[in-house]
Amino acid sequence: MEFSSSSVLFPFLLFLFMLFRIACWFTSSSLTEGLGREIWASHAPTAWPSLHASPQIAKEVMKTHDLNFAQRPHLLVTRIVTYDSTDIAFAPYGDYWRQLRKICVIELLSAKRVRSFQLIRKEEVSNLIRFIDSCSRFPIDLREKISSFTFAVISKAALGKEFKEQDSLESVLEEGTKLASGLMEHRERMEKRTGELEAEEDFIDVLLKLQQDGDLELPLTDDNIKAVILDIFSGGGACNSIDSCGVGNVGNDEKPKRDVDETGIDELKFLKAVVSETLRLHPPFPLLLPRECREKCKINGYEVPVKTRMTINAWAIGRDPDYWTEAERFYPERFLDSSVDYKGADFGFIPFDAGRRMCPGILFAIPSIELPLAHLLFHFDWELPNGMRHEDLDMTEVHGLSAKRKHSLHLIPIPYNS
Repeated sequence: MEFSSSSVLFPFLLFLFMLFRIACWFTSSSLTEGLGREIWASHAPTAWPSLHASPQIAKEVMKTHDLNFAQRPHLLVTRIVTYDSTDIAFAPYGDYWRQLRKICVIELLSAKRVRSFQLIRKEEVSNLIRFIDSCSRFPIDLREKISSFTFAVISKAALGKEFKEQDSLESVLEEGTKLASGLMEHRERMEKRTGELEAEEDFIDVLLKLQQDGDLELPLTDDNIKAVILDIFSGGGACNSIDSCGVGNVGNDEKPKRDVDETGIDELKFLKAVVSETLRLHPPFPLLLPRECREKCKINGYEVPVKTRMTINAWAIGRDPDYWTEAERFYPERFLDSSVDYKGADFGFIPFDAGRRMCPGILFAIPSIELPLAHLLFHFDWELPNGMRHEDLDMTEVHGLSAKRKHSLHLIPIPYNS
């Protein structure tokens, strides 16, 4: 089979990778129900994937033996799509990955850097509310608008401009072929200006500055920068969790009592509980990225050979009836006055992974979920069209690179006067 251009190759590779993820998800889900919550391939070849849906196993892999499972398996698809696995998600464990992780945590996705994008989020939330208000009392596709909001925020933060083609991940990855010219434009722009405020820097600006004078132990190439930027786009699925938050299920007693900015979000305890409950039931990545065993070890009494690929099913863990009361019920109150959170310390709730390979973008993702949700609830009541009831709402998900609702979320916004 021959491919004449990258425009054909990228979708084909993504299709293969999506098939792999879908197959693993259905396999792990069905085996979880039929064989219990611990699945071991004890007699399989050493590279055989081992699928797990147990908080106890997750803790051993991500905490007790975290260093041993910090490696990513070598996959042809990810090597091609992510510039020879030089992104943060799939880079092999080692000096380069540690440097990249440090750059993400300290430079790109620190609390200070995320705060610098407040104006972007505020502007895009205003655009979202303005559009919905213009369509009030008529059904709208809320998922489509949330997707547009998410990619507008990400593209402005990453590229300094709005990315228009947010309809598919393929279009985002194809945009990577244009990033080379984008890097050149950023370099020219940086040369023409001096004394730029940090708040005006996008992710590419930060990475180019580190490339030029960051005193890095390992060089940061243009391909490395492009790989990181593509990671940021493809990881934006977490922000799209807003459309699963059940805005129609939040009653007037729990609605925000005033219009808030990001500094007031922490006061909205019930809203934060809704976000946590949504991430429990609908994690953006049902299967966490696979890990590879670096040295032979024992997990839960079983010997795990070198090169064994370990995949944790975050979706099944979030619905484990042994860990959660009424596990299948959407019940945000469970998180009120609870110390359980999604930051990687509670292994029954790991939508962002845990340990060394935990997603470094939590600080960026959560404000992009909480702020628009607060405004959607403050400004509008929400009704289902055609006399539908809440119990009629189909929350079925489809699983590819990430999880999303199978059907669009059509709701009727009613302007709310508090």
